[in-house]
Parts: sequence; structure tokens; C-alpha cells
Amino acid sequence: QVQLVESGGGSVQAGGSLRLSCAASRGTWSSSFMAWFRQVPGKEREGVAGAYIDGRGTYYADSVKGRFTISRDRSRNTLHLQMDSLKPEDTAMYYCAASDIIPDAAYWLWVGWYPYWGQGTQVTVSS
Repeated sequence: QVQLVESGGGSVQAGGSLRLSCAASRGTWSSSFMAWFRQVPGKEREGVAGAYIDGRGTYYADSVKGRFTISRDRSRNTLHLQMDSLKPEDTAMYYCAASDIIPDAAYWLWVGWYPYWGQGTQVTVSS
């Protein structure tokens, strides 16, 4: 059974840091691409960071470049998102996603390419 389980969310003041983790079942880890998305109520889910599982490349939304870092620990089947210099506008529910059908990293921002999703972890940044 394919499973993604996020952890590490919480509340932090602006300028602080959080590290999200996504534990993937063995079946999910065979996916070629994994990513972090976020969503606030009333808005569409947006891509934050993505990465090829084989280490070919990492990709970031403009809004988080230089502040967030995506990484994967293949030995533990875990995807991480290190979030530094957090801003109130980073407040959202953060989701881990995996894809084995995405044709190219150029499409990584579109949610339709991800068959597998976690349940989400809340991040709240106060000013």
C-alpha cells in the first residue's frame, strides 16, 4: 500500500525555522519524483519544492528560493523540507506528494501529476 506520512509542522515566529519530514512506504519510494505543496483555505494548492528521487535535480517556487531546502534520505525512505527565515505568508497546510508519471521536471508544479499524497502537516508563522 502506498503511504506518505508528514511530520514536523508547528507554530513558529517569523524568522524562525522548521523541518518537515515525509516518511514514504517502499512502494511510494519507487516513484521518480517527490515534492512538497502547500495550501491555505480558499486557495489552490501550490508547489513549494520538488526533487528527483535519484538526485538529478531540485526545484523551488520563486517565493521560497534561498529559504527552503528539499532533500531526501533514501536509506530511510524520507523526504525533508528545511524551512528557514519563515514568513507569515508561509502559513499553510503542507503536503508531501509523489509521482511515477511526471514526464519532466518542467511540470512539477501541477498537482495532477501526483497520484500519491500525504495527509498534511500544519505550519503557522506568526509575525
